[in-house]
Amino acid sequence: MGAGNSVIECALIGIQQTHKPKKARRWRSILKQARKGGIAPRLQSLIQHAVRFFAALLGFALLSYLVFRTGPGIVWKQLQAVGWGFALVILLGGLSQLAKTCAWRQAFTCDISGLSWSRSFVAQLISDGMGQFGVAGKVVGEGARISLLGRAVPLPNALSAGAIDGGLHTFSALLVTVLGISAILMIGPVSARWRVYAALLIIVLVSVVILAAAALRNRWQLVGNATRAIGRLPRLHAWVSDKQPIVDSAEDNLLSFRDEAPAAFWATLTFNLLWHMLAVLEVYIILRFMGAGFTVGGAFIVESLTKVINLVGALNPGNFGTYEGGSMLIAKMFGVTSTTGLTLALCRRVRTVFWAAVGAMCMIVMKKAEAPRAIAATLDPAVEPSHGK
Repeated sequence: MGAGNSVIECALIGIQQTHKPKKARRWRSILKQARKGGIAPRLQSLIQHAVRFFAALLGFALLSYLVFRTGPGIVWKQLQAVGWGFALVILLGGLSQLAKTCAWRQAFTCDISGLSWSRSFVAQLISDGMGQFGVAGKVVGEGARISLLGRAVPLPNALSAGAIDGGLHTFSALLVTVLGISAILMIGPVSARWRVYAALLIIVLVSVVILAAAALRNRWQLVGNATRAIGRLPRLHAWVSDKQPIVDSAEDNLLSFRDEAPAAFWATLTFNLLWHMLAVLEVYIILRFMGAGFTVGGAFIVESLTKVINLVGALNPGNFGTYEGGSMLIAKMFGVTSTTGLTLALCRRVRTVFWAAVGAMCMIVMKKAEAPRAIAATLDPAVEPSHGK
């Protein structure tokens, strides 16, 4: 944009010399609007959406390539081998969403008696469904989860609960990943080169876990200080300064949560760990029905490696292709066919789509049920809709 502004300024000088002052003022006004951000933010937003769409398109192309390279018929036979076990996978998916809902509700530091379990569960389903579309999806999903609370919970408390739940979920995921990769080093059938890679990754993750635990204990504002450091960059200063108070408030609530509500803190952490254990059980069931012969310990290692794949593919909207390709590589590490890894990934993706669709349908039903109350509240100011029921 700086180069574009320079070109426009040069053109403006020529216009001032050869045209009427009125026309020069008009061009000067256009340049001023461009500098104020009337054009640049729109162009930047358009570019970001185009990049995300192109990345998702590439992901779909990669997924299609993996399926057709493996053979649609072979993949279909593997899916048929899962059979009625897929009903167990769907059931476990619902239980994991329920555990995540419990973890989220425990993170609230205010009275949530007006927030029904049904609304909490639907909000979690919608948030998780949107969160499948990478980093941007997680941000939008968290916003949707908060907005679906309505007036049942004050906005500051909703933001705080989201930050606490998200922070403890990430911390528990790091623990599971470290334990799983450590198990690979001890019992995994991997080559010396992959053992070196695993050891380096463990060192990094263990350092992060120790730093996070120390930050919780001593109330170090690591994220806030890192954000302030990023905000010193000229190009990011304005963007970061607007969000700095929100980051500081969310991190302060997270750091003080353990001391102010220890029972709720451990309950939130426990439910998040339960969510990961249900994911391990899901992997075990799918692989057993396909006849892969995995133990629970092997399924635990597969799930921990899958979390690494999810981290790598976070920038890919939906993690399409990268998730399936990573699952195929993990399967090869354990000496089973890549088709087994692809089928495992497809089963888990279908489970995600199923519960996201359930959440969307429930949200539509809830909105239709609330519409008459909203109309009544508009006609009669004394009547307020009850969002928590």
